[in-house]
Amino acid sequence: MLDVLVVGAGPAGLALAASCARVGLATAVVDRAPQRPWRATYGAWADELPALPDTAIAARASRVRAVALTEHVLPREYVVLDNAGLRAHLAHPEVDLRTGRVVAVRPGEVELADGTRMPAHTVVDASGAPAARGAAEQTAVGVVLPESCGVLAPGEAVFMDWRQVAPGEPTFCYTLPLGGGEVLVEETSLARRPGLPLPVLRERLAARLAAAGLSAGGREELVRFPLDVPRPRGRLAFGAAAGMVHPASGYSVATALGAAPSVAEAIAVTNSPVRRNIWPLRAKMVHALRLRGLAVLLRLPARDVPLFFELFFTLPPGLQRAYLSGRTDPSGTTAAMLALWRAAPWRLRGVIARAATTR
Repeated sequence: MLDVLVVGAGPAGLALAASCARVGLATAVVDRAPQRPWRATYGAWADELPALPDTAIAARASRVRAVALTEHVLPREYVVLDNAGLRAHLAHPEVDLRTGRVVAVRPGEVELADGTRMPAHTVVDASGAPAARGAAEQTAVGVVLPESCGVLAPGEAVFMDWRQVAPGEPTFCYTLPLGGGEVLVEETSLARRPGLPLPVLRERLAARLAAAGLSAGGREELVRFPLDVPRPRGRLAFGAAAGMVHPASGYSVATALGAAPSVAEAIAVTNSPVRRNIWPLRAKMVHALRLRGLAVLLRLPARDVPLFFELFFTLPPGLQRAYLSGRTDPSGTTAAMLALWRAAPWRLRGVIARAATTR
């Protein structure tokens, strides 16, 4: 009988499975297509990631810019992961990859569509964020262009550019190097309930590129995922399936990669509180604060969104990092939120206060 069965062969699932195998647990991963390539582009702040080999990194940006009302340089290195290289790094020879469509995940057992039941002492759902009616969503449409198009200088990325190209709800442009002579230019709706439709984002991306003298021809990337994923009840989950998505930014991969070893060690210890390892109290506190931050984003008047991010990017770098990356730092997250509120004009303070205190 297996010690651990992980459902889902994405980055979170393979990271946890490899970590479990390394601590001596008999581990398998089940997925409908466990060898399929990962299509999404995964970016992360370098200081959030565990040690990775160079083969798992597609590109690095030592100069990261953000544009709200003015331009800011963010003093953190940004990394784009190489999906094939990361998958190879996470592969472990003692992890059994199994093919099957999972229809039920229960404590101690997974049921497949063909009726097969797969038992294990510990079953972990790492199948990604579940669809949820009424969820706040992040949506984006991107296009891959040759780096010779000139939208980025060497070693540069644009984390957010809030300069608007069309009337209506504000969106931002996210531009980053992909390595191999390519860049991704992506028009993004940070948070909306429901998500801003992809055709709207496609039109805005085309308008932004046209303003720069470029066309939207090239490989397209589509993004849609929920931000306010609830923590699961009853089943053990990891990664986005466990609600480990930053509610105000959408990031989760670096968190999962960093947390996998300690979660595997907790699983290996009989009667250890595995759920508490995935969601320690301080992480729950930060998540609750970030959900209040998401509520602010959802209620901001369109005209005030660039101002809000102007205020955020003028915060001291340590406070910016605390809010974006301090998953177990409730004091730093609180300090960042309070500093932004104090810096805001009175009319914006009222919006922030109402959104942050109303359920």
